[in-house]
Formats: sequence, C-alpha cells, structure tokens
Amino acid sequence: MGKIVTLGEMMLRLSPLGYDRFSQAKQFNAYYGGSEANVSVSLANFGKETSYITKLPANDIAQCAINELRKYGVDTKDIVRGGERIGIYYSEYGESQRPTKFVFDRKGSSMAEAKREDFDWDKIFEGAEWFHCSGITPALSEECTKITFDAVKAAKEKGLTISIDLNFRETLWDKASFSKTIRELLPYCDVALGSIEEAQMALGEKEDEKADCKEILKKFVEKFEMKYATIILRNRFTAENVDWTAVLYDGQTFYNAKKYDIHVIDNIGGGDAFAASLIYAITSGYSTQDIIEFATAGSCLKYSMMGDANLSTVAEVESLMYGDATGKEKR
Repeated sequence: MGKIVTLGEMMLRLSPLGYDRFSQAKQFNAYYGGSEANVSVSLANFGKETSYITKLPANDIAQCAINELRKYGVDTKDIVRGGERIGIYYSEYGESQRPTKFVFDRKGSSMAEAKREDFDWDKIFEGAEWFHCSGITPALSEECTKITFDAVKAAKEKGLTISIDLNFRETLWDKASFSKTIRELLPYCDVALGSIEEAQMALGEKEDEKADCKEILKKFVEKFEMKYATIILRNRFTAENVDWTAVLYDGQTFYNAKKYDIHVIDNIGGGDAFAASLIYAITSGYSTQDIIEFATAGSCLKYSMMGDANLSTVAEVESLMYGDATGKEKR
C-alpha cells in the first residue's frame, strides 16, 4: 500500500479548562487539528504512511501545529509555508443539557488564502495510492474550491482511490453552494461518508433525518457510482451521551454496524476518526462487514479521549469491535 494523502486546513483549537464557559475562562488548553489532519494522525497511529497537505504561516504557532503532526509520524514535507495566520477556533465543552459551543476565527487564514500554484500535485502524489478530502476545504474560498478540484482530478488521473467526508459547515457556506459543489466533486470519488442530511443535500433532496438511510445510500451509490458509501447514525440524549452506529452500502449489500452507547469526553473528531478507521480497514483488506465495524468502533473510541484526533491502536479498535465493550481495565 502506498501513502495516503489528505488535504485540508489545520487549525489551533482553544478550549477553557474543564467545563468552564468562555465567560469564566482564565486559561485555555491548546490543541491542533482539522478534519483531514485528524484523519492523517489517526492513520499514522494505525501504522499507515500518511502525508498531510495544507498551507500554514511561517511562524512559531504554525510550527507547533506541524510538530504535532510529526510527533505521530505524519509526513509534513509538502506543507506550504506562507500567508499571515493559522485559523483558530474556540470550543466550550457541553455538559448535560448545555450543548458544546464553538466560536470560529479563521477568516484570512493561510489556507483560506492559498493559491492553486502553491500545490504541485504531481510531486505530492508520488508514491500515493489514496487521497482523502472533505467538504470543508472547498468552502474556505473560491480558490480553495479550485484547489480541491485540482487535487481530485490529479488523483483520478494517477489512479488513486479517492474518499470524501461530505462535512457540511453552515458557518462557511450555504446549503445550495455546498450541494452544487459536492455534486460536482463526487463523480471523482470512490468512497463517501456523511450524515443522512448531508447525503440528501448531495442528492439535491430535502433534508429529512427520519428518511430511510438505506434508500438514501442506494440512490447515492447509483448516482455517483461509488464503491462504498456509508452514513453515520447518531441519537444525542445530552451533550455527553449519544448512541452511535453506521450503515455501509457497496452497491449490492447493506452492512450494519453494532450500536454503541457513548459517554462523550470530547465532541471533536468523531467523524474524522470514522473516516480514518474506514480507510484503514479498506486498505488493510478487512471483510466488508468488518470495514464498517472497525470504522464505527474506531470513532466510538475517539469520543473517550481529549484532543482532535483518535489515538487508539488497531488492537484497541479490534478488541472493541470483536466484543469487549466493557471498558474493563487492562493490567
């Protein structure tokens, strides 16, 4: 298996300590992440060769972000340096019936102002077999939309498998813009994941979270000629308690993962952990049923740890997917 390349914006996350509200905070914990960066870290932690592509300013804070990637073995040599700032967001942890809250400060970031000529896709894709992107990057700017299309077209020409996390962000663009762009990106992709609502938007249908997800998946795979498409299903009961499962469709058979009741430690990165675990299982030759089980178990474990990326091992994910869901201590 060649390297797995991901493209996106890396950000600095600042969170009050514990369950303090922003208005109470005197200190903030710093984390570095971003959807596609989280995927790269998780895959590297699983033992895969990964390369992360972004643009970051040439300053000490951006270097901290790069060092965080390097710590886990992610290849950062093709990260472009330049621009004025790293994007920042603030997260306030939810508790009980109080939801997690976010404030974004990413306008004018280096990645949002990146240019197409910043990225040499022939060089970036040397030795690569897989490319992963999301619906976040093309939402950053018109130029980032073009950069994303340049990447998927180059990956397609080189015969890479291409995956996309639909990842609609209402703070970045409207639903109509998302729907149009994603529909144009999906014909280049082989694997897709997202929520029911995101899949419906990609299909140009009205969102209905109570719709039959299998019917949506069938339409999705047929329309965009996917190898695999999967929908994550969750029910949130409080800020810290959710149930979590997923369904995968390969054009012939539906595969249902077991459902997990999760007590959430950190809301960030569950979908990214799912994407990374899905890619790992596919590239490692798991059976189709085990692909969706590994992806769901991997994302379940992410919710048990602080930070943006899933730092579970393959053995820990397999232990959960094959039946040990007790959380019993390991001595």
